[in-house]
This record gives sequence, structure tokens and C-alpha cells, in this order.
Amino acid sequence: MDERGLEEAVRKMREAGLSGAACASFERAWRQAVSGDAGLIPEAAIEPAEGIPAMADVATGSAEASLFDQLCVIKLNGGLGTSMGLEKAKSLIPVKDGLTFLDFIARQILWLRQRHGTAGPRFLLMDSFSTSADTLGHLGKYPGLGRGAPLEFLQNKVPKLRSTDFAPVEWPRDPQLEWCPPGHGDLYPSLLGSGWLDRLAADGIEYLFVSNSDNLGATADAGLLGYFAGSGLSFLMEVAERTPSDRKGGHLARRKADGRFVLREVAQCPESDADAFQDIARHRYFNTNTLWLRVSDLRAALDEHGGALPLPLIKNTKTVDPRDASSEKVFQLETAMGAAIECFAKSGAVLVPRTRFAPVKTTSDLLALRSDAFRVTADERVELVPDCGGVPPEVVLDDRYYKTLAGLEEGFGSGAPSLSRCRRLSVAGPWQFKAGVVCEGTVEFRNAGAGQVVADAGHYDGITVAG
Repeated sequence: MDERGLEEAVRKMREAGLSGAACASFERAWRQAVSGDAGLIPEAAIEPAEGIPAMADVATGSAEASLFDQLCVIKLNGGLGTSMGLEKAKSLIPVKDGLTFLDFIARQILWLRQRHGTAGPRFLLMDSFSTSADTLGHLGKYPGLGRGAPLEFLQNKVPKLRSTDFAPVEWPRDPQLEWCPPGHGDLYPSLLGSGWLDRLAADGIEYLFVSNSDNLGATADAGLLGYFAGSGLSFLMEVAERTPSDRKGGHLARRKADGRFVLREVAQCPESDADAFQDIARHRYFNTNTLWLRVSDLRAALDEHGGALPLPLIKNTKTVDPRDASSEKVFQLETAMGAAIECFAKSGAVLVPRTRFAPVKTTSDLLALRSDAFRVTADERVELVPDCGGVPPEVVLDDRYYKTLAGLEEGFGSGAPSLSRCRRLSVAGPWQFKAGVVCEGTVEFRNAGAGQVVADAGHYDGITVAG
């Protein structure tokens, strides 16, 4: 294909002040997209990931305190809470006791420093242009968090491409819609292009711990830090056991050709292999999007590949205005940071309990997190309580009434019901839950009418409540 579209896109990125690393990463993704490479991983090319050690078996000791001075904790914080009806950083949503995700994250870092008597770990956020100001303003209440250094670097943005010729789309009525985020695989070019990777190395940082800001179970565990530092691995991925609710999500596998770990997402699975993809007994592990990286090896890999890791492409088909289905069709090119597991000869995975995985993608997730199914630990983590048996309650809320944070507060303004012994909670129609509602087993609240029905305090065990 004519490369004028690529030239236009790169020129647009440079004019917007984006780094050479960002441009190199985009160029690689553009060439993949144009080549028609769908990035499919057939079942015949892989084998199940076996021999994954459990955290309980390998993270048995505590890291030497000095290792925390060689560690930087990075939280991915570029997302807005738009799916919940907000226009601010999702990490500013209150979670428990009036504390937000950012409050818990800051407290976790400060607790680690106090517990181990160290200046480290360092702390950085990968913010977006949309989340930066609000985030830094909120963290002003923790003046010692950055120890005088900046607290963030910004993720890049890339042009949306016309589906007809892969040239950057133009949308004069709202030029901001001409851009999109390049996925969390942008961690690597953003670290490199911002200068932070070199700065961290110069400051004696050898280890990175990276996770999503909406996953409060993911903290820099001392035992895992010690294990990773002594393992000699370049890259370590935290994985968890797939359950029936995870069968349509991606999984870890080994590539037969070279024995390396790979991630296979549903978009990379041929339709003929769908049954094998969803076989959780065969492919047992999924990526929690929590990673450990060795700085020296990451720098070497980036140098080897010209500043852009060879990550598999994710090509999403959208409309230039996501709110207007009739607007021009575009491609958005993205990569995933966990896919970098195949870029290192010395990569590994560790099986972690579900207590380290509690992401919030919807108001249903948030309600579960606000309930007594999760508790705050002494080290400021939010983890699943033992009564849940390692499996969080499944919460299904009617999107017509509870999809936004405002809708959730309308229905559950008196607080979340008790869910520590609840397997599944389903709420259909408009309800208002009073304080003292206790759910156990599988409980459904159904209201077919338009008027709000009150769910009074009481014990609801394995029943359907009609409004």
C-alpha cells in the first residue's frame, strides 16, 4: 500500500510533540495493519502453559529492604470513568470509607516505605492528558509521595486511521476525536520517549512493578519482589486461574515453535478453535495485567528493536465519533503490555490468588468492592474476604438504572448489601436498597414496573424477590 498515509500520520504525531519512540511504535503497528496480518494464533501452534509456580510456593521470604530502593511502582491511570457517566479519572471514584483508588494507592506506597524503613519504592503514574490535572491535584494531600520528584509521565496518543487508505482521519468539528489511546502496550514507548526509563536507571532503579490503578489488590509484595530479583527473569507476569466467567477472556500459552510464553486474546483465535480457547481446563491461566520488569533488560530489548517492542497488533474498527454510529469508519491501532512476555527469552509467570485481582470495570464491580465481600488490609490493600472462597460474588445490575455512578448511588445510597456469602446478585428494574440487606447464595431482585421499589433490611438467602 502507498505509504503516504503513514507519512501523514507520523508528521501529525511529530507536530503534536510526540516522541520518536511513540512514532516508531506507531509505524510498526501501521505496517502490521496494512500487511493484513490478523495476528491469529491457531490452537495447533501453541500448547497449554504448564509448570507455573504458585506465589505461595516461591514468594516465601521477604525481600531485602534495599530492594525497595531499587523498585519503581507504576500505576496505569489514563482511563476516564466515562462508562460510569463520569468525565474525570476513574481512580477518583470513592471505593470504601470515602477513600478513592488514588488514596489507597498512595497509602500503599507510604506503608511500604514505613514498613521497610526505606526511601523506596519510587512511584509513578502513567496518566493521560485527560486524567493528569485532576490526579495531581488529588495527590497534593500526600506531599511526601514523590519526594520532590514528578509523579507522572503521560501516555501517548495516536491518529485514528481512515479504513479506506490507512491515512489519519480528519474531523474538524472536534479535532480531539482524530486521536485515540494506543492501548497499555504504550507503557514501553512512553517510558522510553519521556526519558523516564533512562532517568530511573540512572537513579539505581532496576525493577518495575506495573498494574492498573483500578486493581487495588495488586501491590508490591515483598515476597514477590525477592523472588523476581533472585530469579534472573527479565519479565514476570502475575496470572490467575480461569473460572467459567473468564472463559471468553485471553489466556497464557506456550508457542511450540520456540517455547516462549504468548498471550492469546479472543481476537487472535481462529473461529474454528473457539472451543479450545474457552476450555478453562486446558488453558488454565489469564493475565491479571500486573507485571514485574527488569529495567536493564527492558532497555536492552528496546535498543534491539529500534525503540519499539514487537508487540502483536490489536486493530479495532470504530467510528471517528464514538457517539455517532453514522460517522466515518476508522481503525484504532493498539497493543497490550502483557503481550511483551514473548519479547524476552527470560520471561515467566506466577500464579497468584484472586485476592490480588479485583479490577473495577463497571458499577457492578464497584458495588461488589464496596460490599463486605472485600476488606481493607493493614497494608492498605483491598482484598477478597475468606468467606468468598477465592471467587468474588457475581453482581449483575440492570444497565437501564445502574450503569452510571449516579444511578448506583440512587439505588444503593444507604450502602452496599452484604455479599460475603453471596454467589450471585441480580438486580432488575428500579430498586432502593436500605441498610442491613444481607444476601446469601443466589439472590434476584426483580421489578418489572417503572416505579422504584424498596428492598428492606433483612436476610435474603437463595430467593427471588419480586417488586
